[in-house]
Amino acid sequence: MRINKYIALCGVASRRKAEELILNNRVKVNNKIVTELSYQVDEENDIVKVDDKVIKEEQKLVYILLNKPEGYITTVKDQFDRPSVLDLVRDIKERVYPIGRLDYETSGLLLLTNDGDLTYKLTHPKHEVEKTYLARVKGKPNRNEIENFKNGLKIEDYTTAKAKLKIVKYDEKKDVSILEIKIHEGKNRQIRKMCKAINHPVLRLKRVAMGKIKIQDCEIGKYRYLTEEEIKYLKSI
Repeated sequence: MRINKYIALCGVASRRKAEELILNNRVKVNNKIVTELSYQVDEENDIVKVDDKVIKEEQKLVYILLNKPEGYITTVKDQFDRPSVLDLVRDIKERVYPIGRLDYETSGLLLLTNDGDLTYKLTHPKHEVEKTYLARVKGKPNRNEIENFKNGLKIEDYTTAKAKLKIVKYDEKKDVSILEIKIHEGKNRQIRKMCKAINHPVLRLKRVAMGKIKIQDCEIGKYRYLTEEEIKYLKSI
């Protein structure tokens, strides 16, 4: 890419003004002053400076909702070479990363972005974003078990924060319940551990909402871009 175009894409100046910067010996590439207006920049490897300050292309911020299938990890790769959610968004030009995690066996709503500030904000413990799940569990929780779930359970070395649990449906023949569960925390396999603690192990688990962001009609394995309204909501949390 021509040096003046690169400088313009970095938001430093227009292409014409960039040429003035070059002619005035104010531009360096890899710590060497560049004076040729036709100089070609290697965007991946060259370090470009204007007035001794490193400049970079302005990044287009993208915000994506993925309906994650079961059987995908939310990290880039792991030791077992299992498929990653990033495999499902390969056609996106920008390099995006998941906001938080979903277990390998859990499906549903997963947000991905290249907005590092938003990722940090939404994954920081002090920002309590309510997450809604539908859990298919064995049996039917009784009133006492539901109250214990809601008020906090001792799991391993911590006690869970207050949560919400509602029985959506119970199949008496199969002895299986569909539960709507809402939590603010996001510890490893937390809902599975909470359900096991009240003697109703999870058979299937799906996240359907994160705050006011809902999965809506996004198909399993597919993604959609967040609306402007949804992005504003996340940034306002």
